[in-house]
Amino acid sequence: MTKVVAIEALTLDGVMQGMGRPDEDRRGGFEHGGWAMGRGDAVMQKVLGAYMSNPWSLLLGRITYEIFADYWPKQPPNPMSKQMNAVEKLVASTTLTAPLAWQNSVLLHGDAADAVTRLKEEHPMTLVIFGSGVLVRSLMRRNLIDEYVLQIHPLVLGTGLRLFPDGSPLTNLTLVDSVITGTGVIIATYRPA
Repeated sequence: MTKVVAIEALTLDGVMQGMGRPDEDRRGGFEHGGWAMGRGDAVMQKVLGAYMSNPWSLLLGRITYEIFADYWPKQPPNPMSKQMNAVEKLVASTTLTAPLAWQNSVLLHGDAADAVTRLKEEHPMTLVIFGSGVLVRSLMRRNLIDEYVLQIHPLVLGTGLRLFPDGSPLTNLTLVDSVITGTGVIIATYRPA
């Protein structure tokens, strides 16, 4: 059975919104975009690279897909941009229509959790999710996430969309790995208990 891995950058207070660029995600008047900039290092690259060195597909929600599709194709060729542009992208959205513009992108039809349930049984590669909070939360409600790789950044924003908002389902997790980067980011890997 295919594994679903959610790789998420979070603040200490659980905010995941707008981590990449100042203008990345301004929903709800969010003003702290780009909060994770400057905290990546070789340790983080090694941990994340391990997930991309084996056969994988990228599973995205609409908002993250639109952010990535606007960013990655415009980047100069480097190992990460080549990987992101070449990988198969499976996109959960009820508002986008096929064909999708970013190369190797496939629109999933119907309910996202139902589509991922089918993919877990039929898809030959690990499904890796970056960001995509709405999608991740919908999959959490159906116990479809097999692993959480949480990059916990040493700051508190006090506002913004969180990975685990109030009303999230009770979920017991087991810590299976942890590493601290040179920039103070704790990368904790959890599996459902």
